[in-house]
Amino acid sequence: MNHVLIDCERTKYPNTGLYHFCLQLGNELIRQADQDKEILSFYVPKSQRLFGETQQYVFQHPLHKFYQPGTSQFDVWHSTYQNSDYRPYNKKKRIVLTVHDLNFLIERKDQPHKIKKYLKKVQDNINRAASIVCISAYARDIMQEHLSIRNKPVRIIYNGCNINEFPGFDAPSYRPAKPFIFSLGTVLPKKNFHVLPALLKNNDFELIIAGEINKKYKLKIEAEAKLHAVANRVVLTGPISEKDKYWYYKNCKAFAFPSLAEGFGLPVIEAMYFGKPVFLSRLTSLPEVGGTLAYYFDGFDASQMQDVFETGMEHYRQTNPAEAIQQHAMGFNWKNAAAQYLDVYRELYNK
Repeated sequence: MNHVLIDCERTKYPNTGLYHFCLQLGNELIRQADQDKEILSFYVPKSQRLFGETQQYVFQHPLHKFYQPGTSQFDVWHSTYQNSDYRPYNKKKRIVLTVHDLNFLIERKDQPHKIKKYLKKVQDNINRAASIVCISAYARDIMQEHLSIRNKPVRIIYNGCNINEFPGFDAPSYRPAKPFIFSLGTVLPKKNFHVLPALLKNNDFELIIAGEINKKYKLKIEAEAKLHAVANRVVLTGPISEKDKYWYYKNCKAFAFPSLAEGFGLPVIEAMYFGKPVFLSRLTSLPEVGGTLAYYFDGFDASQMQDVFETGMEHYRQTNPAEAIQQHAMGFNWKNAAAQYLDVYRELYNK
């Protein structure tokens, strides 16, 4: 039997992309694993049984950063986060490293000493890895530009899109009084949400932004809303439930995601799953994920963004591309992702 440990330590932070990555990938790996040939274990925060009581777990402890006892049983260790502090004590153990992004190059561009520190951390994890997976071609390219891969195999495995549907649900925590534009993500400067209130000019839409809120950045969003005289139509909900998320995606008139730094951009695919028009920045991985069926902001000047939005909405009304948008989203699924990760594990079992 071959034994794989999947590092889900970052699930201690709910309402994040890494939480959902580990949750969805882990569930699909369980469904697809060959129970006669491989055992899956999950490295999780203490007492968290994310995948049910019957699964095998190793519980995280802060001292594991320095020493990982009892790792001799694992043939493959999947480190699901490029900056992870946790890895097997035995240096001969084969590690699969997933690289999501190097967003700190953008977020910390005015802090070169921190960039150097973070790059060293990722490089150390790359050095220990036997195989590397990137979640987009953009993530691969930026990794190869700034780090040494040393001829190690690099594979692109796109994230999946798994929407929990609640067809009878009609009680969101905040119900917009008007048609609305939706956006979703941790409310931080890198998400660039403060440029979105400008889209409310010349229409009667509301703007709903959902996600964990950075209070300082929230003030900037509110200031921009006041500047454009639309403060009464901008709502920051904070974190939302899966039911609320389903309702907002299903009922929004458009989804807007002007992010400055993404390794993938899962909310884009989630919105496209519902056939919605999506309006994106043309930065980092977003053109790769949105493809030809998204509308793009070439910059963040208010009048230019308004033109893109108005033109895009008119194009969507005239061409009705909802079905094509949904088909595009269906190409990103956890079933395919898990099958590809299992292939990576199996390639390493007998090396």
